[in-house]
Parts: sequence; C-alpha cells; structure tokens
Amino acid sequence: FAFLALVGTLAYRRTRLTAATAALAAYLALFTLLGRHAPGWDILAWAAFAAVAVVLNNVRLRRRLLSDPAFTRAATAMPAISETERIALDAGTVWWDAELFTGRPDWDNLLDYPAPSLSPEEQAFLDGPCETLCAMVDDWAVTHERLDLPPQAWEYIREQGFFGLIIPAAYGGKGFSAQAHSAVAMKLASRSGDLGSTVMVPNSLGPAELLLRYGTDTQRDYYLPRLARGEEIPCFALTGPLAGSDAGAIPDTGVVCHGEVNGEQVLGLRLNWEKRYITLGPVATLLGLAFRARDPEGLLGGPGELGITLALIPTDTPGVEIGRRHFPLNAAFMNGPNRGHEVFIPLEQVIGGREGIGEGWRMLMNCLSVGRSISLPSAGTAQARMAAWTTGAYARVREQFGLPIGEFEGVQEALARITGNAYVTEAARALTATAVDQGEAPAVLSAVVKYHLTERARASITDAMDVHGGKGICLGPNNYLGRAWQTAPIPITVEGSNILTRNMMIFGQGAIRCHPHVLAEMRALQDGDRAAFDRELFAHAGFTLSNAARSLILGLTGARVAAAPERADATRDEFRALSRYAAAFALCADAAMLSLGGALKRRERLSARLGDVLSLLYLGSATLKRFHDDGSPRSDLPVVRWVMAETLALIEARLDAVMANLPARPLAWLLRGLIFPLGRRRRGPDDALGRTVAAVPMQPGSARDRLLRGIYRSADPAEATGALEDALQRTVAAAPLERRLHDALRAGTLRVDADGDDITAARAAELVDDAEAEKLRTARRARRTVIDVDDFDPGALGKR
Repeated sequence: FAFLALVGTLAYRRTRLTAATAALAAYLALFTLLGRHAPGWDILAWAAFAAVAVVLNNVRLRRRLLSDPAFTRAATAMPAISETERIALDAGTVWWDAELFTGRPDWDNLLDYPAPSLSPEEQAFLDGPCETLCAMVDDWAVTHERLDLPPQAWEYIREQGFFGLIIPAAYGGKGFSAQAHSAVAMKLASRSGDLGSTVMVPNSLGPAELLLRYGTDTQRDYYLPRLARGEEIPCFALTGPLAGSDAGAIPDTGVVCHGEVNGEQVLGLRLNWEKRYITLGPVATLLGLAFRARDPEGLLGGPGELGITLALIPTDTPGVEIGRRHFPLNAAFMNGPNRGHEVFIPLEQVIGGREGIGEGWRMLMNCLSVGRSISLPSAGTAQARMAAWTTGAYARVREQFGLPIGEFEGVQEALARITGNAYVTEAARALTATAVDQGEAPAVLSAVVKYHLTERARASITDAMDVHGGKGICLGPNNYLGRAWQTAPIPITVEGSNILTRNMMIFGQGAIRCHPHVLAEMRALQDGDRAAFDRELFAHAGFTLSNAARSLILGLTGARVAAAPERADATRDEFRALSRYAAAFALCADAAMLSLGGALKRRERLSARLGDVLSLLYLGSATLKRFHDDGSPRSDLPVVRWVMAETLALIEARLDAVMANLPARPLAWLLRGLIFPLGRRRRGPDDALGRTVAAVPMQPGSARDRLLRGIYRSADPAEATGALEDALQRTVAAAPLERRLHDALRAGTLRVDADGDDITAARAAELVDDAEAEKLRTARRARRTVIDVDDFDPGALGKR
C-alpha cells in the first residue's frame, strides 16, 4: 500500500521519469533493509522494478521493444486527414482551453490575464454614438412596419464609423480592441437584433478582416477607407444551396482565362456561383465571394484544381445578380441570395492577388476563429441579459394572488436560470475577447462560446416567455420579447450550425489541438519521425497515468488537496472542483481516443459529451475569473455559487454519460472507479440559493447593475423597456406604502367601500398623506402600463 501510495503521489505531482525512478529505487532500498516480508520478496520486487525501469529509461531499448512497434501499428491505423481537415486543424490558436486539457490548470495564470477594459475613446463611443443609435431604433417599426432600419439609422451608422470598428485608424476606421468591438455588438443587439446583425457582419467574417490579414497593399489602400466610411456596404458569400455545414464542398467555380477589362485583354477568372442566406447581400455594394478555382489550360502554370479562393466583386459587375430578400423568422435585417453567371474578374480582385489563389480555405478558417469569438457570442450575451433585465423587472411589477409573481417558486426557478445565464454568458464573452486582444485566434474556444452562448440565450428567452405569459405572446410596440423569441433559432444555424459545432467541432478539434501530445504524435507519424513519436508517446503515457492518479486522489478527498489561488478565498472550493474535473476530463478524453481511435470521429454523441465537459470547464473558469475581476463583491457571490453548482453538476452528468456509453466496458468501469470513487455527489443548486439568485434582477442595486451593465437600457417611460424600468423603480419605492395599506386591511383598521379604492380610503383615514397617496397612484399607473398588451384593428393586421 505504501508503494502504491508513493506511485500515486509521484504520478499526481507529474514527477519526471528519472526522478520517479530514483524515488522508487530509494523506497525499495528501505523496503529491503527495514521491511518485514517473506524471504525472496525483496529479490522479486527488485527484479520487477529493474525490468520496467531499464526499459523505460533506456531510450534505445524502449524504442525497440515498445515505441517502434506502436509507431508501425499507429501509422497503419491512423485515419487519413484531408487537406481541408488539416488546414482547419492548423487554423487559429489554443489558449486557456489547452490549459484545461492538461488536467492541471494553473489558476494563477487565469487570474493574471488582464481584466476587461476599454480605452477612453472606446468608452466614449459606447456611451455616445451607441446610445444614440439605439435610441433611433424602434424594434416594432423595424420588424413590422419598415422591414428595415430607418434611413436616419443607416446614415448614422455610416457617419459614425460603425462599419469600421476593426479597421485601423490609418485607413479611417476606429481601430477598436476586440473587447470594444464585442461591447458595441452586445449593446446594439440588446436593443435590436436587426441592428446588431447589420453592424456585426462588416466587422466579422467579411472583406475588411480578410483584407487586413491577407489583402495586397493596393487592395487595402483602396477598399479599407471606403469600407470604414460606409461608402461600400460589404457582405460575404460562402453558403449555397448545396454547401451549408460542409462549406469546403462549395460547387461554385472560377476558371482561369483571359477576358476584357476596360478594353484590354487581361488574365483573370470567369465565375459562376449561387449563394443564399447572405446577410447584407440585398444592399451590398461589395461582395466577398468563396469559390473553387480551376486552371484547365495551365495558364498559371500550376495544376488544374487550384482550391478554394476568395475574391472581391463590386455588385454592379456585369453578370452579378442580387436576388430577392429572404425573410428569416420575421427578422428585418437584410439577408438574401445572389448569383453570378459568366462574371469575369481580373486576378487583382482575388484577395491577396495571384498568390491568394487556392488559399481561401486557410484564410476563412483563420478569420473565422476571431469573428466567431465576437459577433454571435455578443448577440447571445445581449439576449440573455435582456431576458434577465426585463423578466426580473416584470416579475417584481406583475402581481397575482396579492404577491409579485417573482415570489412564487416556479417563477423563481426560471428566473434563477435566467440570472445565471446572464452572468456566465457575459463572463465568457469578455474572457474570449480578452484572448483575441492578446493576439490569439481561439479556434476551439470560438466554437465553445458560439454554441453555448447562443443556446443559453435561447433557453433564457424561453424561460422569459414563460414568466411573461400573455404579455410575451401578444406582439406589438409594447412587446419587448416576442421578436427575440421568434428569431432565437437564427444564430443557432449560422457560422456552423450548433448541432455540427457541438457534435463534431468542439471536441473533434479540441482533442487534437488542445491536447499536449496528440497533435505532436500525429505529426511524428506523418513525418515518419520515430524518435519524436517515442518522446511524445511516453510523455503521453505519463500524462494519462498522472490524470488517473489525480482523478482518484481528488475524487477520494473531494478535491480538498487540489491547488487553488490564494487570492480567491470565497471561491476556493469551486476552483478546486474544476481542477478535479479537468483531470477527469483529460483522462476520459484519452480513454475515448485510445479505445475508439478513428472511430471516435463517427461517435458524435460521445464526442459531444466530451465537448460539453471542455465547454463547461471553460464557462466555469470564465465565471470565477469575472468574479475576481469585479473585485469579488459579496452581493454577487450567490449568483457565482449558483452558476458553479449548476456547472459542476452538469460536468458530472456528462462524464457519467460518457462512461455509460463507452463501448469498451471494462475500461468504462475502471474510469468510473477512478473518477467517481465515492459515487456522484453533485445535484446542482438548491432551492434556497435559487431563491436568493432570482431576487437579484428584481431589486434595484449594485448586484443588478453589474448583472446588466453594458446593455442598452432605455430611460424613456414612453418606450416599452423604459416604461418597464420606470414601473420597477416606482413599485419598489412604493412598496413600504403598499405594505402599510395591506397590513391595515388585514387588521381591519382600513375599510374600503365597494365602489371605492384603498388609496382614497387610506387618505381619508390618514394612513397616508397627499404625497404618499400620489406616489401609490403613480406606481400603480406605471404597473398597469407595463401589464397592458397591444391590440389592433383587424384590418390593420391584414395589411402587414
């Protein structure tokens, strides 16, 4: 037992092989000299130890006996990796996700990352032009009457440089940080999804970002100032009828040939394409296009198939056809198909010029890692926080059975989920933007936040609709939820559908990119480098053994021995729990890859569950990081603990499901014993904690302000959300007076005539003075304004 404890301790601490060998040899020496054992046991122990130690520490012998045979088998069994898969795997960077994959995350590193912040110029833009633009937009008018933003909003977007947030100041743009870009996108989306989409697209995967990274100097000098000023409205055409999730299979073509431009014969491409779902397509003046380039005549001197290529095409080019508009779930943002028939462009219009031909897939994969980290996660965060703002206020204002509906446990359950989602989505949004500002292009984490933040937004809106009841389902100028509920599936479908993202991308890419050894092993196999394979294979073996030991020890001790940052007193247990499950995740990932090999690619549900664990570890990390960055305010602690309790319970459930469905059953039983030696213990947040959390968005104060900071909150009582906030403030202010009347009625000291009202009776009985009576009446009028729903003349609805 002492020997096993020593092995476990060495593995837990990831002691180097030579040091571990020395420590075990020292133990055996003590065993030989001092131990009580049967004759011959010491000789047997030394023989066994020497056999293993010599093989593992002698690289030449180890390779001949172990790693070279493993290399031969692995090289035969490794599934083929296509060129598009290889480019996708090489695209972007890894960041905190790689730290989680080690099974031993360094929490001090996480807390040392810069806290989210904005420059004075960026903050002024948020407080000035962003607020002004939001106030210009009436979502009902946009989605029901105009089916478009108002002309003054379009003009203001151009004038104030909203289309040039990511374009450097040298080209006339704002040159904002990723944190500011994300904050702007979130604020606009919190006012109107259509407004957010309109501004997001030019600043995400589109011509500007592609030009900045891959364009020629001539292309940048010409187009970037025009894009920054809004003289050009860009769109990017990738998806078509026959290539959606499988974007690498686009059938659109560009054939290298000679053509005429301004009366001269030049070398270029003749394009034919059909695209759809293109945001800003109906109003775009500059089309970014993805197609497959071919050179059947060898005019460029290369092979016939050149690969995916990107080009910039003015939409007034002959042969370009801008189709009619799509109408995605009553959303009014510009979106539609486009086509091209025999469109000739010179090679200068290929992004990157002639050298950019065939490099389009690499360009897309690298740019997507950044854009996908910001746009849709910001929109999802906006919707989740808007749900918290409006539902918390409504749950306090709306009364049934003599109580605010937020006092009922069923509503509290939904409101706690909404509050938790609002907190964690903002935490993940800000942390991922921090990664981008540090120069990262987080390929895996961008998929994590795109999937989870849009899904949590959808869940929050559903809960919000349930709480609002009839208020939420009657569309009209006073309904601030209905359109969000209608359009919630839109972000689920774009930039990689969420089913694809969860089932194939997060773990499928993360298992290779983030793992400390797998990608290096694959490269050694591809390069035929047996020495490198040997190093990585045995480092990988030690890594797996370490995570097995860590999982068992942390499971037996409830993670009490795990490291936690000293500066995180209030959340030390949560950090330790995440350390435990990081080790368990790394162990399960290795077990799944070892037992299934290439077949894991087809076991999408297993891959999805492992991806969920990685994602939840990241969301938990972001939550604890946000709490620390905010100064660890005590009033936020219940929300943080609710989020972490839910997160840790979900991690346990997903790990349990992995082990329940792993085909190699003896391996699954071993994993269960290592990861849950005392059984599963986490049940999620309890009811008392949920009640406390549900109260946060119902009560004005610092905790509510932090929960909602950064979204657009109208102060105009004539506008739907402004009226809601006004009613909340007045209701809370009048609450002591309402209690006074209620207590008097119950005690019988206040009597109200059948045709009278309690405020008049209370004034007559001198329970309230004139000012207090007016305060009560004003609060009740404000509540009634919020409770009322829109109605229409039947003919007016038909005209829509």
